[in-house]
Amino acid sequence: MKMTVTKLRKLLEERLEQDDRNLVFDREKESLRIEDKQSKKGLTVSLPPVIAKWENQKDAAIEEVIYYVEEALKAMNGTQTLAGKENKIFPVIRSTSFPKKTEAGGKLLIDEHTAETRIYYAVDLGNTFRLIDEKMLEKEKWDAQEIREMARFNVRSLPCPLKKDTVSENDFYFLNTNDGYDASRILNESFLNEMKEKVEGTLAISIPHQDVLIFADVKNQTGYDILAQMSMSFFTNGHVPITSLSFYYENGKLEPIFILAKNRPSRKE
Repeated sequence: MKMTVTKLRKLLEERLEQDDRNLVFDREKESLRIEDKQSKKGLTVSLPPVIAKWENQKDAAIEEVIYYVEEALKAMNGTQTLAGKENKIFPVIRSTSFPKKTEAGGKLLIDEHTAETRIYYAVDLGNTFRLIDEKMLEKEKWDAQEIREMARFNVRSLPCPLKKDTVSENDFYFLNTNDGYDASRILNESFLNEMKEKVEGTLAISIPHQDVLIFADVKNQTGYDILAQMSMSFFTNGHVPITSLSFYYENGKLEPIFILAKNRPSRKE
């Protein structure tokens, strides 16, 4: 069976259709928007990336989208507060192409991170999270700097289990807990410094999508090539892609690099 946009659209509509929802298909963009009729809050799913994941994961890719949509709609249409959730506030890494405002027009709390990424802030709701915007801060009289400090503290408290794989004498360490904040752990400076001390060669770091963080102990040219291929694969298949580029970590700073096959990586200006 070959999955097409038409077939995927039909599958998602059958699973997501409810009396209190509007489902709108955009033929030009090949996307499906699901929103609550009353609040008009919702989200848009781009179908081609789901088809690409379906090629490898089959029905699991469909189930993942259904789960994501259902949980996101619950979060959007529920009433969330920050009070009492101080230990549930975390930073979230996103690409620079990610929206700066909510669909309702609220300006999200954002900090610059690298040339490829930004830091957003979220309150954890269990199976999903809600990004924090300035309207929420004003309503509850919270200071943005307080949120930043809480989020940084909380991300440092998260466990950092690593799985190691060695390929062509290069060591690769994977962090993949699927708690929604795997990529966020790149903001744990003490953790990064530990990895810097641990490697024997050059430390390169990749955050291809929300649910994985990759450290590479690069000891030869082949290591760069492997990391480039690995990062692109994760980026393509990730539910929330961030960047296919990797980073050097030097003097407490992340510097994006281009890894060109068979050529030594060049720093991005």
